[in-house]
Amino acid sequence: MRPSRLALALSLAFPCAAPVVAQTAALAPVTITASPVIEGNSQDAFGSFSTTVTAQQIQDLNAVDLASALRRTPGVSISRFNPVGSFGGEEGGAVYIRGMGTSRPGSEIKTYIDGIPFYMAVWSHPLLDLLPVNGMQRIDVLKGPQPQQFGNTFGAINLLPKRAAKGDGVQGDVQISAGSFGTVVEQFDLSGRSGDLDFALAQGYSKSDGHRQAADGKLSNLMGQLGYRFSPQWSARVLLLNSDNTARDPGNAVTLAGLGDKYNTRGALAALTVEHDHGWAKGAFKLYDNSGQAEQIPGLTSKFAMSGLRWQEELKPWAGGKVQAGVDIDKLSGEVSPVGFVSDKMELTSPHVAVSHTFSAGNGWTVTPSIGVRSYSHNLLGNSTASHAGVVLAGADQIALRASLSQGVSYPGIDAAVLSHLMSGLGKTWKSLGAEKMDHQELGLSWFPSTDTTVDVALFTDRVTDRYVFAFPPAVAAPTFINLGKYDMTGSEISIQHHIGAGWSFFGGLTSLNPSKSDLPYAPQSSLSLGANWQGGPWRVSADAQSQSGMVVLGQARADGSANTSKVDGFSVLNLRAAYKLPALGKRGEIFVAAENLFDRSYEFRTGYPMPGRSVQVGLHASF
Repeated sequence: MRPSRLALALSLAFPCAAPVVAQTAALAPVTITASPVIEGNSQDAFGSFSTTVTAQQIQDLNAVDLASALRRTPGVSISRFNPVGSFGGEEGGAVYIRGMGTSRPGSEIKTYIDGIPFYMAVWSHPLLDLLPVNGMQRIDVLKGPQPQQFGNTFGAINLLPKRAAKGDGVQGDVQISAGSFGTVVEQFDLSGRSGDLDFALAQGYSKSDGHRQAADGKLSNLMGQLGYRFSPQWSARVLLLNSDNTARDPGNAVTLAGLGDKYNTRGALAALTVEHDHGWAKGAFKLYDNSGQAEQIPGLTSKFAMSGLRWQEELKPWAGGKVQAGVDIDKLSGEVSPVGFVSDKMELTSPHVAVSHTFSAGNGWTVTPSIGVRSYSHNLLGNSTASHAGVVLAGADQIALRASLSQGVSYPGIDAAVLSHLMSGLGKTWKSLGAEKMDHQELGLSWFPSTDTTVDVALFTDRVTDRYVFAFPPAVAAPTFINLGKYDMTGSEISIQHHIGAGWSFFGGLTSLNPSKSDLPYAPQSSLSLGANWQGGPWRVSADAQSQSGMVVLGQARADGSANTSKVDGFSVLNLRAAYKLPALGKRGEIFVAAENLFDRSYEFRTGYPMPGRSVQVGLHASF
């Protein structure tokens, strides 16, 4: 059957995921260059919106960590101090989605590996150094609450590890580079399949002396998978990850405050997944256990442990219908020394169900309404619910319009108990807190004006309420924790991907944010991302650029009435990577040079913490 124009447009817009189309002998071979910056945007049957960055974009961006892999993604802002390594989980190395994720302690967004939560559970925020990007097939950024996918968060970043290719055999890649500031990067991955057994192994090591005194850092990680297919419908796999990292604080360039402080992180994750696919019904059951610690010198050492399960089923019980249901159970505990804190065990259970149905509206148009709900039961902080509804209107294989309403729920974590322990006057009032809430509204458009062009538009409004804070008299009668904070965010995103002849591919994305809270950190009013890839003969060149307005920085504190007054100026930065194929190094073999901040611009993500000027990396990539 002849593929639709929309399917053809998608296959050209997202070539890494596209099937190979046979060419007749009369046609000249066509080189399809992968999209720069992002692989693409997508919407599901429930009207939810997400952006995907694949291993190809990670390579083109010469990214060594999550912040650099997502630094040009529309709707995403980052912060960092050092070329390699994140000092803590705040301005020293963090990722934010549409202004969410800025609370400290705590965060409105969470990070996952293969759908398994993995973050600093004591302080309830991501630690980027625990999340390696080498060995990952793709990174999905879920924008806004999507209860049918993830609960207890206002947004999500999910890293999906590489799996063995179809067909028996073994393949692998090795990449080594070195350059400015004594930076050295080594990455290795190996995967293979023999009959029903498959495996994948990824290892990475990065280090840098840094562009300033005490701006050094090191990342070291090892990840492995082993899978077995019991039948055409059933399979199981085990995922193991270990990470050991360190970063130092280069300090304020003027006052020298913080100079030489050290931040060490370690983490380990284990997960067992059992999957089935019967066509009309497919699903996955995951058991997981992870732990880790963060040691700030001088300062606190925080240790966490998380375990639980994920069970999700997707059913197609009637023509055009889809039912998605499941349950998440998460158990958290932790301790902080030398202050003698040991947490109560927290447990959150959240079953969810969602239903959609696609109707034919005639003349090639379809309409897909959906509705769903996720409920929450917390062993210490009460119960809650989050509902969602959406509709997708698609027509003529060229356009899709979507509208969605969704609610997000984010429970206070161990961090609230730690604050109570550190400020004894608050007593046990944190146990009276309820979940933070978010109401999300979004209108969107995906348009394929030609087989070579994709346009995505999103208009959104977010209202955050019941944000937890602590307050003291005279604001309240007695010292207490209270669900009091609130703010709104309105914004828009527009992105364009275009492939033209002669091996060129372009990307442009513009994000505008307008928070009601003028001091909301890491929410620049405007951010423009640009990218271009060119492939010709043995050459492949990738460029990415960003022009971002000034923004307020530092974390959004939990003290009632606290305000952020620190602000950094806007900046424009250009990076470039050029590679030359070398068949002697294998099918994917190449030598390359990558330059960051090509025009040597001055910029920073925290006042007094200048980022590196122009830097260069030279390396080679071999495959077998």
